[in-house]
Amino acid sequence: MKAILRSVRIAPKKAGLIAKMIRGKSVPEALTVLEQTNKKAARLLEDLLRSAMANASHNDKQKPEDMIITSLVVNKAQSFFRGYPMARGRQRVYRNFLSHITLQLGYLESALGERGAEKKPKQKASQSPQKTVQKGASTASKATKASETKSDTKTKKTSTQASSTKKKPSSTLSDKALAESDTSQPSS
Repeated sequence: MKAILRSVRIAPKKAGLIAKMIRGKSVPEALTVLEQTNKKAARLLEDLLRSAMANASHNDKQKPEDMIITSLVVNKAQSFFRGYPMARGRQRVYRNFLSHITLQLGYLESALGERGAEKKPKQKASQSPQKTVQKGASTASKATKASETKSDTKTKKTSTQASSTKKKPSSTLSDKALAESDTSQPSS
């Protein structure tokens, strides 16, 4: 059975801390935890839990004492923008957050059955060796290609390193260019 509390005036972080305490527990155990917790979120979640219990007993004719909390979700709702007066007539804006809280009750067997149904069936053993053989052949060809490219890059690196060592400083090149230009011009 389900109960929803919408646009309640509490931050989702604060409500989420209390929700984490009772998620997955039985209904009587969750009630005792909430009654002993001195927080605003605990009061809100306690009322929501009692509402879900009433829904289960009235609508579905079930015993809520035998149920557990199968899901408890705290979502962010809209936020109010408020202001705090500052100097020179300005305002500092701050936000008040609201929450949507959804609580669902169920039985332990049904909760475990839903989780078990979500698992995917395993593949047959006859199909898996064929795939590994194909993968092995493709990886061997990839390895040879990779070794060829590595050897090509090594030769490129050595040729670039050799050319970089042959370069001379720029100052000596400019001196040679000046000397050549002086000799090429005829003197008058």
